[in-house]
Amino acid sequence: MLRTTLRSMLHRKLRLLLSGLAVILGVMFVAGSLILTDTLGRSFDTIFADAYAETDVLVQGEAAIQVSELEGEQVPANIPADTADTVAAVSGVAQAVGLVEADGARVIGSDGKVVSSFGPPRLGINWTADAGPYELREGRGPAAPDEIAIDVALADSAGLAIGDEVGVLTREPRNDFTLVGTFGFAGGRDTLGGVQFVAFTDEVAQQLMLGETGVWNAVDVQAEPGVAPETLRDDIAAALGDGYEVRTGEQAAADQADELKEGLAFFNYILLGFAGVALFVGVFLILNTFSIIVAQRTRELALARAIGASRRQMIGSVMLEATVVGAVASVLGLAAGVGVGWLLARVAAAFSELPLAGLGVPATAVIAAVTVGLLVTLVAAVLPALRASRVPPVAAMQEAATPDRPLTKLSVVGGAILVTGAGILMLGLTDNAGGAVLAAILGGVLLTFIGTALLTPLVARPVIAVLGRLFSWSLPGRLGRLNSARNPRRTAITAAALMVGVSLVAGIGVLLTSAKASMETLARDSIAAELIIAGEQTGPRPPSFDAAVLPAAAELPGVHRAAGIYQELALIDGERTFLTAADDLAALRDVLGLESADGTLTTLAPGQTVVDEQRAETLGLAVGDQVEVQLSQGESAQYELVGLYQDSPIQGGFILPVEATPQFAVPQPTIGLIQLADGVAGDELEPAVSALLADSPEVSVSDQSAFIEQQTSQLDTIFVMIQVLLGLAILIAVLGVINTLALSVIERTRELGLLRAVGLNRAATMRMVTVEAVVISLFGAVLGIALGVALGAAAVQALRDQGISQFAVPWSDLGVYLVLAALVGVIAAVLPAIRAARINVLRAIAHE
Repeated sequence: MLRTTLRSMLHRKLRLLLSGLAVILGVMFVAGSLILTDTLGRSFDTIFADAYAETDVLVQGEAAIQVSELEGEQVPANIPADTADTVAAVSGVAQAVGLVEADGARVIGSDGKVVSSFGPPRLGINWTADAGPYELREGRGPAAPDEIAIDVALADSAGLAIGDEVGVLTREPRNDFTLVGTFGFAGGRDTLGGVQFVAFTDEVAQQLMLGETGVWNAVDVQAEPGVAPETLRDDIAAALGDGYEVRTGEQAAADQADELKEGLAFFNYILLGFAGVALFVGVFLILNTFSIIVAQRTRELALARAIGASRRQMIGSVMLEATVVGAVASVLGLAAGVGVGWLLARVAAAFSELPLAGLGVPATAVIAAVTVGLLVTLVAAVLPALRASRVPPVAAMQEAATPDRPLTKLSVVGGAILVTGAGILMLGLTDNAGGAVLAAILGGVLLTFIGTALLTPLVARPVIAVLGRLFSWSLPGRLGRLNSARNPRRTAITAAALMVGVSLVAGIGVLLTSAKASMETLARDSIAAELIIAGEQTGPRPPSFDAAVLPAAAELPGVHRAAGIYQELALIDGERTFLTAADDLAALRDVLGLESADGTLTTLAPGQTVVDEQRAETLGLAVGDQVEVQLSQGESAQYELVGLYQDSPIQGGFILPVEATPQFAVPQPTIGLIQLADGVAGDELEPAVSALLADSPEVSVSDQSAFIEQQTSQLDTIFVMIQVLLGLAILIAVLGVINTLALSVIERTRELGLLRAVGLNRAATMRMVTVEAVVISLFGAVLGIALGVALGAAAVQALRDQGISQFAVPWSDLGVYLVLAALVGVIAAVLPAIRAARINVLRAIAHE
């Protein structure tokens, strides 16, 4: 039986090729994702190890607010300047150098724009020739308050040279400096992973980056020869007492690398999720391939049963084929994944100027590739194997192969799974799944797909009959329509593979379109400001602008009022929350349409705050109560709750007075709202407001429509990325259409010969196969669009309380999907159609 199975596989190797390709592509995605993140993770290890190579111990103040890499930016507390002297006095310390190293130094390039950064921080530091990994390349370090030095890569990106006047944005508005030097890093590097460095003199760095002079936010310690860093760390910690974080240089490097790896792990989960979708689609392809092969081998299997083969042997025969296909595809997929992972790592390294670690294949990639590839193939082959074991010996004497079976049982099971999946999905979307919200959403979507796929054969014939009429104007078109509907199970499985990818794209498109429509409606109905000052956030810190712009804008003729919004992550009574500050609470109230619920909502004195009713009820607060507020910098302080405002879709949470903003991580306004006098058009005042923003190139002024477009542009970018990543699943679905048609052509060899014999020429034969492919592809796309819109509508309904109140469908995108589906069908039909047209008529008629 083993020899027979292996010979049979060699005879059908081309038929198994495309199903193997599905596994190869899916495994490639899995292995490539793991290799990519492993390579980048080891690269980060190298970067931080080099950065702290000369640091034996690092002293920092404990951050007031602990956040992870994914949650935001952690700001170390400022420490007194004499901390360096205290550390230097500890036995075993050879040198202790105070450091300033804080994110937020944005250089304005020669083109007048801020040099952007998509992730890596933009650090402002004090120039220290005796500490850190810096190597002076040209010029000298800053010695006067109006001088700076920057890293070589930043100088190249900004188009700057020694002697240029350079504008720099920090915690303060734009300041101009003379560029006196450029520096690189150990090993001849021009950058450390794309991080931008701007070096100031000590006092200037303290003032601009930490908000006050006479403080550091780190102390770099070098040990005397023979002193172990661990011992010195413990001695320094004992000398300083509480309130300090003391680590060895090796620990500091590992901690910072681990923080970035946390972000990489999240990115890896996303990639693996898309790989899972691709493999899920591959299951349909493999299932269909083995089902068709079993159907075509009915007489062969029946003969084997007749001469004594048991059912267990028949199952084993099919599963052996699946094992071989899965094993070979897993090995090839792993090899492809190594190449793809390395290529993507090089692209990421080139984009961020990251020094790339050597290629390595982690054990997890090998194990995952082989396990996933085999498991997916074997799971997909189970049903065809069981079907093969049920072929009766008498089938060897029958002309027909497999009669079409009733769909009742399949439809009942599919309906039950669909209802169950929809129920679980809604539990997850409505946050009623306990602590398993993500599992409920993913499980619900998976069951919904499976249930829909099982119900697809039930609707295949009627839907295909309607779609096929588009092509029934000719005889090849009518034949193609009839062929696509003759085996609803086969057609349904083929279409279901395409349905999964299209439904995910359509569903996400509906959700993002609804989010954009909701934002537009919210802005139009809730913001009584004709002009808005804001910028597009591309990193952890939001763009900001000079606070002096707002009172200057309020003085412009035609301006009724102007209000600024500051943003901060803080601790309120020990709980992390986002809050805002307002420079003019009354103006903010009027512009955002806030309604007073209790207390005052006109002015905020230092030490006072207001909050929305819902948050107050959740925290059990009332007007007159005291709350403890810990901001990013400084000590915690007590604030008196002086007012409550009614729940608003545009504004929520605590609002602090502008006097609190010096302790914010970003102490400048991030949004400006300008309300014009009656009869004044926004485009009349835009040039005047833009002139006020000349020294704040991170932001711009626009009307509401342009503001919404600016703020939602990231959603469009995310959507494009999702479409690209789901393209692999759709590619596998296309392979499924090709495979189904190729196997169907083999199955219908005699039928095609008879058609050719009675006058169907080669061109008409090719058109017939093409119509069949296009109808199947359109069927899958229609199913995917319908399911995607339904999933998107469910998500929108569940997120109404989160601000997505409008349901919108991207009709133009859905139309494009249908056109692309038809194109996919034409492409998928090329090889099967050519093969069908080349069939030898006489041999085909004699074919058994």
